[in-house]
Amino acid sequence: MMKLRDIMTKDVIAVSPDTTIFDAAQIMKDKNIGSLPICTENMDVQGIITDRDIVLRVVCAGKDPKQVKCREVMTQNVVVGKTDMEVESALNLMGDVQVRRLPVVENGKLVGFVAIGDMAVNNRFNRATEEALTEISTPSQPRM
Repeated sequence: MMKLRDIMTKDVIAVSPDTTIFDAAQIMKDKNIGSLPICTENMDVQGIITDRDIVLRVVCAGKDPKQVKCREVMTQNVVVGKTDMEVESALNLMGDVQVRRLPVVENGKLVGFVAIGDMAVNNRFNRATEEALTEISTPSQPRM
């Protein structure tokens, strides 16, 4: 069985909770990525921020991206994968919690990152990826 360590992106870019949204967005643009893990100096995952978070929680809210810090708009309580987790288990987890991206940790520290797209390009996981993507794409109920 293939493990997350075998397919994860190891050269992970993370920012601190005190990074401005403007700087985080610049990194996303420069690196052509759609999300950033938010970590402490010792790479403990504190949250994650996506390009969608920036649009909805900053731009549409009329906030100044040069003044807002990542800690103010990041998604907290992030679900993470472990390096020794089987890829199909990770896909099931991603489907269950409806996320397309998963920080990967070892001994509690960020060491990699995996996106559903990383798995979709591997023919071995076609069925599991399809199922996970179906679950992720199912609309959740609006919060009242």
